[in-house]
Amino acid sequence: MRLPIMLISAFAFAAPAAAATYVAKPAAAAPNSHIVARDINWSCSTDTCQGATAESRPAVLCQALAKRAGRIDSFLVDGRAFTTAELDKCNAAAKGEPSKALAAQ
Repeated sequence: MRLPIMLISAFAFAAPAAAATYVAKPAAAAPNSHIVARDINWSCSTDTCQGATAESRPAVLCQALAKRAGRIDSFLVDGRAFTTAELDKCNAAAKGEPSKALAAQ
């Protein structure tokens, strides 16, 4: 009887996941000062967008922002910068961005 109670207590009092912080630098000024994309609310100035969420898929968050704000020049997750390959995948979702698959044909 104690084991089920201990397990239930452990899950009930488990700490929520810490929110990661994100900083993006769009190639052009973001169209709005506030952008909601996927599970994050972005606050954008003329040259950066910032937000925080416990969502664990930074690539998806980057792509969602790129769809709304356009090409992303840099993307940081808790201070770690996306690699060139990660940015290329992110920017494939940007409006007006040519698909690499089509460019290769």
